[in-house]
Amino acid sequence: MSKKVAVILAGSGVYDGSEIHEAVITLLALDRQDTEVQCFAPNMPQLHVVNHLTGEVSEGDGRNVLIEAARIARGEIKDVVELETSQFDALIIPGGFGVAKNLCDFALNGADMTMNDDVLLAAQSFKTASKPIGLMCIAPVMAAAIFGQGVQCTIGTDTETAAVLSALGADHINAAVNHVVVDESNKLVTTPAYMLAETISQAADGIEELVERVLELA
Repeated sequence: MSKKVAVILAGSGVYDGSEIHEAVITLLALDRQDTEVQCFAPNMPQLHVVNHLTGEVSEGDGRNVLIEAARIARGEIKDVVELETSQFDALIIPGGFGVAKNLCDFALNGADMTMNDDVLLAAQSFKTASKPIGLMCIAPVMAAAIFGQGVQCTIGTDTETAAVLSALGADHINAAVNHVVVDESNKLVTTPAYMLAETISQAADGIEELVERVLELA
């Protein structure tokens, strides 16, 4: 019987939403494992919209996280409030600055960050059910909020970001781009992806390993 995995997206585009390469590699890796996937996203305004050609914030151009994430999911996406943990075997959250801007406010508040209530509730329901979670790129900044103090995770080797994760209560472990960190007791799998990757193939190595380990834990 094939497993069923929920994927939470944060918009569309590395600077203000989900990192598209990471999201697509995740969906491809899951499909190659004959896994049934359902995408979700919070139905809320984005923090802001970034022009991905210039890197500048577009003034007065508001967008919705769920509507933008639907671009990646080809329209097959639901509001995260509809996510019922009992219907899934695991949860994966790709990275991108939208994670730190829309799913939580890490980009603004660092060690004082809080998570979107609906995303936190969904993620913690997987923890409570002892079902595995995969977080990649910047998404592990949410690990301590989801799992509590001492959870093991990685964002790669960036010392500044790692220090903030430690301040949040996580046990950060340095990892190469093609490696994963597995916290067996919490059933959490993390990988650096584009926190370290310089090419799409480098990002794919770690993401594919993350997907495989999450499915093994499911």
